Amino acid sequence: MRRFVQRARQLRKQQTDAEAVLWRAVRNRSLARWKFRRQHVVDRFIVDFICLDARLIVEVDGATHSMDSELAYDAERTHILESCGFHVLRITNAEILANIDDVMETILAELEHRAFL
Repeated sequence: MRRFVQRARQLRKQQTDAEAVLWRAVRNRSLARWKFRRQHVVDRFIVDFICLDARLIVEVDGATHSMDSELAYDAERTHILESCGFHVLRITNAEILANIDDVMETILAELEHRAFL
């Protein structure tokens, strides 16, 4: 577990441009008062963003996530995270950098949906 925490800290320091943009948009309960954490350990994975109250994970996917091997890994990872009781929402770097407002609307809609489950 300690190695996961150390790796999560390292990832927070080395975030991508898209992760930085999304973090600025969701940190400090700025999205309808929902609390997000970044680079949080769930099971054996470090997820990009998580809202524990809504059991929502937001994964930010870069260009490498379009290769067959990565898609298979992402599908397995999503399956495991969902078996832990979370819903996984995947958003690409391009979507975040091109239109953060639409991304925020998508995340908020998912949060509101999850609030009633």
